[in-house]
Amino acid sequence: MSIRLYDTSASQVRDFVPLVPGCVSIYLCGPTVQAAPHIGHIRSVLNFDVMRRWFAYRGYDVAFVWNITDIDDKILEKSRLSGLPWWQIGYANERAFNFANDVLGCLPPTVEPRATGHVPEMIEMMRALIERGHAYASDGNVYFSVTSFPEYLSLSNQELDNLRQPSGEGETGKRDQRDFALWKAAKPGEPSWETPWGRGRPGWHLECSAMAHKYLGAAFDIHGGGRDLIFPHHENELAQSKAFGDDFATYWVHNAWVTLSGEKMSKSLGNSVLVSEMVQKWRPIVLRYYLGTPHYRSMIEYSEEALREAETAFARIESFAQRVVEQHGEVTAAVHVPPAFGEAMDDDFGVPQALAIVHTAVRQGNAALAADDKESAVARLAEVRAMLGVLGLDPLDAMWAGPAQGEDLHGVVDALVKLVLEQRQAARERKDYATSDAIRDRLTQAGLAIEDRADGSRWTLN
Repeated sequence: MSIRLYDTSASQVRDFVPLVPGCVSIYLCGPTVQAAPHIGHIRSVLNFDVMRRWFAYRGYDVAFVWNITDIDDKILEKSRLSGLPWWQIGYANERAFNFANDVLGCLPPTVEPRATGHVPEMIEMMRALIERGHAYASDGNVYFSVTSFPEYLSLSNQELDNLRQPSGEGETGKRDQRDFALWKAAKPGEPSWETPWGRGRPGWHLECSAMAHKYLGAAFDIHGGGRDLIFPHHENELAQSKAFGDDFATYWVHNAWVTLSGEKMSKSLGNSVLVSEMVQKWRPIVLRYYLGTPHYRSMIEYSEEALREAETAFARIESFAQRVVEQHGEVTAAVHVPPAFGEAMDDDFGVPQALAIVHTAVRQGNAALAADDKESAVARLAEVRAMLGVLGLDPLDAMWAGPAQGEDLHGVVDALVKLVLEQRQAARERKDYATSDAIRDRLTQAGLAIEDRADGSRWTLN
């Protein structure tokens, strides 16, 4: 069975046929690094990490490009408000994104280009677009003429007569208000680069077209990103790249959002939940399970309750794996996943259906353990490890099983509990036994056992 995936441009599931047999080229729109990543950002990376892993399992050689937009109106506004250089803000948040990717087990991209490193490629593209009548320079800006490209809005299925193109500050001299900026004229105090049309900086859409062309060529297989990017970003990318002469992407794949109270999680809305905060409260593998196992085209409504349910579900898998290893020793992952798992993944990356196969194998394995059927228990764990490995969720993988992360977390917990115990001891010394008992009860509810000794109180996991 061939891999099938939902193509936004066709509004249907299509058979995947690579441009180059045995190879897959993917361009995923990366972050604009004006702030640290929230779990909505990382969901997109996780979804495409699973897709990439599945292509690799099916024998494809995957080229994966994930870009960094390090110059943008929002970054410059953050620089103005904070007094920090724009590049310092961008680099700090770029590192935060890379940390989030690493801690949640995402494979590194084949290449991770920055927008500011590709101005020559953008100039080349603008020059060609102007020569072909698709773009024009005005007041130091360079604009793409949307009426020059008849296929414009074919991706988002809008009507040009009804279009309202988002415009940025300083975008003057447009022939048509629906035209979009390829290049923005320099403003006093802002970073700028020299071009034949004056000093300025890149427009958001042009950056990705230039980087995709440089690293993946005139045609590549899959362009990905969140569904909020379909318009204007991906629509404008498609238009300028096609007008430049590239075939561009064969398939457009978009993941759904993480929502909070029904609203898209967004830094601008102030309802974002940062990855750096989440991994302090939840094990990274549990967070990956929570964000990476719903279908990529389904919304995730964030809640603590949903995370606890994910934690419980993953704990059942992890407990089975640990019991088999404790009783029968190390178990290597199977070479092949079960056929039903493969069929689910081949069908538009159906992770929820594939995960049901994992949980079925876990139940069968637990029954085998209860029946003292070593051979069946080991076989089921080998299958489970193979399936979870494809999803980046194998709890026995060194990525998750290494002691360093756990030791660091234990040290943090130990310091916090000792602080609480000191407060409890102070309450006892002033004979405030109600407060002392209340602290002990709260610690017990949290799963800690407290032992009062002559040399002080000690805690252990209950």
